[in-house]
Order: sequence, then structure tokens, then C-alpha cells
Amino acid sequence: MTQLSESVVRLIDQLSTLPGIGRKSAERLAYHLLRIPQDDALALADAIRDVKLNVRYCARCFNLAEQELCNICLDPSRTQDVICVVEQPRDLMALEQSGGYRGMYHVLLGKIAPLEGQGPETLTIDKLVQRVKQGNVREVIMATNPNVEGDGTALYISNMLQGLNVIISKLARGITQGSILELTNKEILADAISERRPF
Repeated sequence: MTQLSESVVRLIDQLSTLPGIGRKSAERLAYHLLRIPQDDALALADAIRDVKLNVRYCARCFNLAEQELCNICLDPSRTQDVICVVEQPRDLMALEQSGGYRGMYHVLLGKIAPLEGQGPETLTIDKLVQRVKQGNVREVIMATNPNVEGDGTALYISNMLQGLNVIISKLARGITQGSILELTNKEILADAISERRPF
């Protein structure tokens, strides 16, 4: 039996730690990287390094950014007094791709899931409440995933925002219960955001 080189074994081990990548998939990816031109493989390595060195969370909304504020927060053409609350940056990207929303965002960086060790204190809920208390927010749209944890998180946040003179709405339920925003059709997302209703 042929032994793999130490570098190949280390690459396979690292690739297999990625979500959704089992050992066999990691081996296929490793062999693919060995076959492609060196410049292409090194470009991938450079992209990974650059992401880890340069990307951080936006100081205002917790979207991904390469400076203090993300491109959305820096865009003066966006509606400044509406905030859409999502669980993860990938949910924000799904809503952006729908083209149906031009306001601001707030990324929670998770959801309330006690069985997974995630309570309200592990999320960016306090920062959201601070943003609303500054008085420049007219509406907060709850766009958490339509499942038990997402709905529970939205309910918790809506309770925290009570009495702050802000409209609280939620996405229309064209999105089926138990679905995940990043996997939802962009037309359905566009309809859900435009047909949102009071929470």
C-alpha cells in the first residue's frame, strides 16, 4: 500500500474539517488541487489568507467588512431608518440577492439555542437595542429563520424593543416553516420582505 506524503495527508485532514466535507470529498479536493496549475492553487491559498487577515465584523451591523464599517452601512443611498435583523451574514447576502430590500441590517451572529449553548448574551442583541435607542430607527424587520429557534429569537428581541417607539415587523410567511434563508429562492425572499407584516 502506497503511503501518501505528509503534506497531502495534512491537506486532506484540513479539508475534511470543512462543513459538509467528509474524508472522501476531502481526498477528491486534495487531488484536484494537486492537478491544477500552481498559480491557481496559490491564488486559492492567498484568498483564504486574505480573508482571515482582512475580514472582520462591521462595527455597526456585524456584517462582514474589510474596514470599520461594511459597504452597506457606508452606502448613503440606503434607507437609514429601517433595520432588517438576520442571524448570519449569509442570510444578509440572500436578502441582498433578492433585490427587494434597500434598508440597513443587523446581524445577530447566531440564534438563541440553549441546547447549543447560545443564549441572548452570546449574540449582538444588546448592540441592536443600542442602535434603536439612538432614536434614528423607524422600523425593525425580524428576518430570522422561520424555525423554532429563529422564531424564539425574534420574539425575545421584539420584547426587548417594546416601548422604544419603533415598528416591529416580520417577513411574510411565503417562506415555509423550518426553511433556511440562504437556501430560499430569491423571488420568494423579495416577496417576503415587501409583504412583511407587524410582528
